[in-house]
Amino acid sequence: MSKIEIACFNPQSAIIAFENGADRIELCDGLSEGGTTPDFETVKELRRKINIPVFVMIRPRGGDFTYSDMEFEQMKKELIQLKSLNVDGFVFGVLDQNDEVNMEQNKSLVTLAHPFPCTFHRAFDRAKDLEASLEKVIGCGFKTILTSGQKPNASEGKENLKKLVELSNGRIEILVGGGLRSTNIEELRDFTKAEYFHSSAITDGGSFADAVEVVALKSK
Repeated sequence: MSKIEIACFNPQSAIIAFENGADRIELCDGLSEGGTTPDFETVKELRRKINIPVFVMIRPRGGDFTYSDMEFEQMKKELIQLKSLNVDGFVFGVLDQNDEVNMEQNKSLVTLAHPFPCTFHRAFDRAKDLEASLEKVIGCGFKTILTSGQKPNASEGKENLKKLVELSNGRIEILVGGGLRSTNIEELRDFTKAEYFHSSAITDGGSFADAVEVVALKSK
């Protein structure tokens, strides 16, 4: 049985995921932008209702992952505020102008988040050089990388995902996401040997997680 993180773009999805056996929630806002920082009050209220780990996204906007000084200050401020709500971890990723992992800024955020663990999100899939980027993310102190293997989705990226699992050698968790569904999770798990999987469990093109899909992902 795989461990499942559900990407939730609203509190309702988080409660559906929690009630149907998800192991962890990635909480964000901005579904159309691929995930942005959720509202403080939303996180506060949700934290009272669910007791599985909640990792909160820190991302000021959609688009690329290179941020202005003002945007980076906003990320730091929001991380500190959300930390006070006793969440379980944070999800972010900063690249520099050359689409390489920005060591300085990521380290700064990981340090601010301490002792909570951090996941480097799919900015990894825009980064140059699979192996070098893996080592940089490990060097920044992240515990997890959310990735589709630097391809549009996890099925297309399965060769790279397998390689990442091997190269990481237990030093960091490879969280497989990107087009992940109950219909392809078994094949991806068998091929990549990854242990943790990430899905929005949205099956109807809407914005809410599907309870049946969460159960199906978890039971595979």
